[in-house]
Amino acid sequence: MTRENAAAMLTRADTPGPLYFEDFAVGQVYRSGTFAVDTAAIKAFATQFDPQPFHLDEAAAKGTLFGGLAASGFHTAALTMRLLVDGGAPIAGGIIGAGLDELRWPRPVRPGDVLHTESEVMEKRDFRSRPKEGLVKMRTTTLNQNGEAVQVMVANLLVPRRVG
Repeated sequence: MTRENAAAMLTRADTPGPLYFEDFAVGQVYRSGTFAVDTAAIKAFATQFDPQPFHLDEAAAKGTLFGGLAASGFHTAALTMRLLVDGGAPIAGGIIGAGLDELRWPRPVRPGDVLHTESEVMEKRDFRSRPKEGLVKMRTTTLNQNGEAVQVMVANLLVPRRVG
């Protein structure tokens, strides 16, 4: 994200009502609130969904590529979704994904990290077969408290049009 985009960053408070396809413009950036990650949450998610040593055991994790306890990438994805639902762009009808073009985890999430998201509108497209909706492509970057990207995702979202 560039400095020019930072000036145009929007939060849920800036856009309290539901947003429709017509409300989005390429270049808009939406910023979520924050979420603090703790050791217990990392281990609980890993126990149920990704039970690998570097997500479950601090001592075992020290000898791995991560060099310490790290959240599962899919835990990071779930936290990102929570941040988007609670404080991202308030899309009318909810966040309905039509697929991902990209999902990357450039660095691990650690206990104590405080995450937030920044979502940039990259593209808008009409659907001839679905005239009541449009497609909005957004790049969502999940950042830690140091401004370092821990996840980058490009999603194609189905967004309803205003009726009438």
